[in-house]
Amino acid sequence: MVTLFSLLTALPAVLALHMLEPELVLPAFSVLLFVEAAFAVIAARLIHAADNAEDITLWDLAGGFTLIGCAAAVLGEPDQAALFLAEQGSPRAASPP
Repeated sequence: MVTLFSLLTALPAVLALHMLEPELVLPAFSVLLFVEAAFAVIAARLIHAADNAEDITLWDLAGGFTLIGCAAAVLGEPDQAALFLAEQGSPRAASPP
């Protein structure tokens, strides 16, 4: 499970580095980690694995994703996040009738 979430984090992060402008990478990475944390919580609720203090659980992964996502959001500047959201939600030009 750790390998799966590692791949789900690393592949989009590498793609974001190549596809996005440098100032948009941290906000995109933060959003990605929050989404992965939500998936880890859903999986933890559905699996109901026995709690064992010696092993890493899905709850630990969700907490780690949330912590790193918060750190990425703090390190990025607010105008970068606004730029990322404005770029994603910009209206498209209407085609002539």
